[in-house]
Amino acid sequence: MDARHAASGRAAADSAPAVADAARRRSPGRLSVAAVVLAALALVAAGDCRLPLSATRPAGDSAAAAESPRRANPAASPRAPLPRAARLDPLLEALEARTFQWFWDTADPATGLVPDRWPTRNFSSVAAIGFGLASYTIGAERGYVTRAAAAARTRATLEYLLNLPQGPQSTGVAGYKGFFYHFLKFSDGTRFASDVELSTIDTALLVAGALAAKEYFDGDAADERAIGAAADALYGRGEWGWARPRPPLISMGWTPENGFHPLDWKGYNEGMILYILALGSPTHAIAGDAWTTYTATYDWAPFHGYEMVNFGPLFGHQYSHVFVDFRGIRDGYMQGKGIDYFENSRRAVYSQRAYAIANPGNFKGYGADLWGLTACDGPNDGAHPDVDGNVRSFMTYGARAAAANELRDDGTIAPTAAAGSLPFAPEIVLPALRSMVRRGTAGAFTRYGFVDAFNLTYGPADPPAMGRYVAGVGWFDTDYLGIDQGPIVAMIENHRSGLLWSLCRRDAYIVTGLRRAGFSGGWLDAAP
Repeated sequence: MDARHAASGRAAADSAPAVADAARRRSPGRLSVAAVVLAALALVAAGDCRLPLSATRPAGDSAAAAESPRRANPAASPRAPLPRAARLDPLLEALEARTFQWFWDTADPATGLVPDRWPTRNFSSVAAIGFGLASYTIGAERGYVTRAAAAARTRATLEYLLNLPQGPQSTGVAGYKGFFYHFLKFSDGTRFASDVELSTIDTALLVAGALAAKEYFDGDAADERAIGAAADALYGRGEWGWARPRPPLISMGWTPENGFHPLDWKGYNEGMILYILALGSPTHAIAGDAWTTYTATYDWAPFHGYEMVNFGPLFGHQYSHVFVDFRGIRDGYMQGKGIDYFENSRRAVYSQRAYAIANPGNFKGYGADLWGLTACDGPNDGAHPDVDGNVRSFMTYGARAAAANELRDDGTIAPTAAAGSLPFAPEIVLPALRSMVRRGTAGAFTRYGFVDAFNLTYGPADPPAMGRYVAGVGWFDTDYLGIDQGPIVAMIENHRSGLLWSLCRRDAYIVTGLRRAGFSGGWLDAAP
């Protein structure tokens, strides 16, 4: 660092507290997103993102507790105000604020429809709407927006979805039997195209976000009362039994043209939240044998030194954990293994890091502080020269994976793979995120946090099919994806305060679903 950069860094560090203080004076007890990001980036510019891990743990957690996922949690109880740390890790502060702002800015404020991706904006993703609903609780709790504004947006979203037409027709409807099509038109909220399926998992993620919002917005204001009624109605009309053409498992989807998808939700994957909601439904609950059948298809095996239930892309180890606190609770399968699902996800994260350190594919940049494979965008499809002139196979959008039962890698790193795993292993996730910002990969951290993906192996010879190539560095996406932004903002907040976990711990439907699946122990035994 030359003298000019050193001087500007010191000035930035000195100005950061002043920025935060000024923001508090304008709005006591509340920091705007802009003020949070400005102060955080001032500290990052100063090189001050080396805070000890304890600075980003929820108050009261010791280092030992944070690294022991088997500890039991207290019973669900009314939320206390979040502790305000004197200074949080500046990168996490900026990342959470920027990622929340993506949902707030890109969602249609009148309908609540969240884009599948942005700035490319073709259609709305139902799962992204669910993550958006969860993010509004975080925005209100953190003071990024007022509680009233977040409640109004949430109510508008839920009531718009409830009023969309449903039916067996192939066009002009948003869903059928209480389920929604995977992608919806921005113009009228109906099915986007004839190849878009009625999606059980995307509907489940929407419902999970709605239930979290219902538990958060529990006040007497008109908007908050309406949120509870709308969330219950949205959840209650889902006919889970209908979605089982091959009982007891639930089908992945349905179309008017071809009927049910030939595949069912078998473990292990993001389908956990789907089965928990289907089991807990107050109107169309399925029987508990669905869960035991689901877990009977698990693949327990070692991968790079870690034994676990395998699933290659990290999103499968994250999505259900966004909402459900699996720490200290176990079903019959995990009782037999002596761990819980939180620990299983922790092992998956560590195994992916170990894979990156081994780097059997010899991809550029892979190592202890640069890792993370999941479903994401990529530079191109087919064979193309890498930075050394060697021809390799690449993908555009696809599920990158590293597990005992699945390996699919083209050198593309998705920041959500690490950031969405923050609660599982903060001691390795934070260094990875800092590395993504500080190295040549700084182009990945932009206006709304991290772009969806980057690849340091892809070469300059062939123009990428999407994104951009930065000379001397590598390929960078130019889009943000809603289903990848969601775990980032949610899991940062769960790591810091456990907000979404605490909300879902007190939701009677989720508690019922967990118990019907055979879970017990920890906070679940103490829940009403």
